[in-house]
Amino acid sequence: MPGRADSKLKTLYLMDILREQTDEDHPMSAADICKELDDRGVGAERKSIYANLEVLRQYNLDIVKTSTPKKGFFLGDREFEPVELRLIADAVQSASFISQANSRKLISKLEKNLSIYQREDFRKQVYIDQRNKTDNDAIYYRINELAEAIDRKCRVKVTYERRRLEEGSAVRNEIRIMTVSPYAMIWLNDHYYLICNNAKYDNLLHLRIERIKRVDILEHEPVRPVSEVSEYRDKFDTADYSAKIFEGFSGTVEVVELRCAHELYDTIADLFGNKLAIIDADDDTFTVRVEAATSEGFIGWVLKFGTKMQVVSPHHVREAVRETAEAVAKQYAL
Repeated sequence: MPGRADSKLKTLYLMDILREQTDEDHPMSAADICKELDDRGVGAERKSIYANLEVLRQYNLDIVKTSTPKKGFFLGDREFEPVELRLIADAVQSASFISQANSRKLISKLEKNLSIYQREDFRKQVYIDQRNKTDNDAIYYRINELAEAIDRKCRVKVTYERRRLEEGSAVRNEIRIMTVSPYAMIWLNDHYYLICNNAKYDNLLHLRIERIKRVDILEHEPVRPVSEVSEYRDKFDTADYSAKIFEGFSGTVEVVELRCAHELYDTIADLFGNKLAIIDADDDTFTVRVEAATSEGFIGWVLKFGTKMQVVSPHHVREAVRETAEAVAKQYAL
């Protein structure tokens, strides 16, 4: 029995050694592996190493035998390639709703998918800007609780915190307790939002999840049907909704015609998809018909393009853009 146990441990330790200490540029010979196993208290002979390597190959580990830069073995394909981990790490770094401490923990876990040599390069590229990070380390618990409530279709009572500026430039935290029907969670503009409905109103509400300090699931209170507060009939369509909201603002979804400079085509296509309904075009501009939530966020989005974008219709949206532009211009009048 001890011999069989040692053999099983040896195979597991060998898998760890290959994952942690080998890559294409750093193969290990059978002799090197024996020494490493010995350091871990597991005796091994070179012949048995080859047998264990074969077992791991049968387990679908991509173990490559090479003669350059030296003879030995290394782990080829991994569950994540370094470039894939780089993309995930960049998302973690930029996500303001993940605290600095949690960001470091997540990135540390990502590193375990790399060899010790690859980790050195990986760490050199990691920079966490703490200026835009939340200090809410409990956000994981809030996300789990909200996900459970969404899955069980239960209302939740949330404690929500916002900052308010008072007279004398004093900043205070305002606490609100509200009961809402949760439908989805969306990552938008580097923030994580709970899309929900406050029973007092007939619309959708966006709550920043890092500002939610407490969640109580109301097991015996079913969510309000999403059809009562949105255009969706049976269930909330996260992908469709994400494509229509602007700058974190929800609103009434309408068909809008926009006249845009040619240079904005990529911007429009990136936001609304490649199958754009272009209804007119000339040498300088094109007119496109899109569906959008015509909220304060949408108006601000249009205005940031200045004279390169114009709302053609509907008239009330065009007027809202004009009124906002006039109000802004008035602020800067001499």
